[in-house]
Amino acid sequence: MLPLESKALISKSLGPRLLKVVGLADFPSAVLPYERMALDLRGSPAGFIGGEMLDLPWGGIVQSPEAPRDRERPYVEILGDQRVAKSGDVIELDPFRQRVASRYRRGDNGNVLFATERCNSFCVMCSQPPRQVQDDWRIGQLLDLIDLIDADEPSLAISGGEPTLLGEGLAEVVARCASVLPDTHLHILSNGRLLDGSTLHGRFKGIHPNLSWGIPLYGDHYGLHDYVVQSEGAFAQTLRGLYALEAAKQRIEIRVVLVRPTFERLPQIARYIQRNLPFVEHVALMGIEPIGFAKAHHADVWADPADFGDQLAAAVDVFDSSGIGVSLYNLPLCTIDRSLWSYAAQSISTWKNDYLPACASCSIKTKCGGFFSWVTPAWTSRAVAPVKESEACPAH
Repeated sequence: MLPLESKALISKSLGPRLLKVVGLADFPSAVLPYERMALDLRGSPAGFIGGEMLDLPWGGIVQSPEAPRDRERPYVEILGDQRVAKSGDVIELDPFRQRVASRYRRGDNGNVLFATERCNSFCVMCSQPPRQVQDDWRIGQLLDLIDLIDADEPSLAISGGEPTLLGEGLAEVVARCASVLPDTHLHILSNGRLLDGSTLHGRFKGIHPNLSWGIPLYGDHYGLHDYVVQSEGAFAQTLRGLYALEAAKQRIEIRVVLVRPTFERLPQIARYIQRNLPFVEHVALMGIEPIGFAKAHHADVWADPADFGDQLAAAVDVFDSSGIGVSLYNLPLCTIDRSLWSYAAQSISTWKNDYLPACASCSIKTKCGGFFSWVTPAWTSRAVAPVKESEACPAH
């Protein structure tokens, strides 16, 4: 598991800021102003870099803890795991707490623009429990961050909390991505409820050439969906939001987190989507992330995939037969039938992805998405076991 932040010694001359980390190999091709970059000197021999280069107006100079500290320059010493930042990443400096945090990782599979901690749903398995705080300041931070992200970044998610709570601010963030990152696939993770009966959905029509939405649906009737999100009327609002997005010509993915009551009706949910939401481009069937609210509701939400293989296969068949793309997220290969392996994605972000001791001798470990780092035996399928080479599907 990669660290998200680390203790650090940060020069008193530096205030809170976002900086692009630039190594010596990347520096010649850098196009950002010096003030927006942190020159990474870790691993460079002492005295290798002359004073003329060091005296450029860098936003910061990242150096090893053992290197002599030059108090006249804007130094940053990462005291913990050095993997918190490498060349190409974007870091946030917090000189008051003396910490460095990663805000973008070059080459990572799970980079997220975190929009807000607020949400208008309280899902029983929410991995990011909402906080009712005033954090509209994040809009400005996201605009700054977008300017520092690699232009060839393949994909970014916008998540929270509920991003549409930013209102016009969300449209502003997407518009900045369109300007700076037009080739990046932008995926907004939203419950869709605030798009119901508003004009907000229209702000996204044609705003970004590669924009899509991930909207959750947890039931084929209001009682089930509203129970999972713990919000009365949410089912109707989400459906109206989905139709509003379709009217705005948006690409849509439906996300179904496999909590127990949803797993039990998965084929019916699949048929509901097939009949009522035929414009949906993709459906993601997702295993639970065992953190946040999920831990308090284990008995109500945990469902072993090994016990629901028939429901999972039936749902996949419905989507396949209707031409709707389908993927399985957060489900280790050994816990599902081999006929479904080709649908399973390596979906867990690098920084929170891990494997169990049983995986050490598995012949398909490199093809498997593994587990969340905080998985415990209570959240582990009884089917977890290493797959022998002779048992592996030829496709793997």
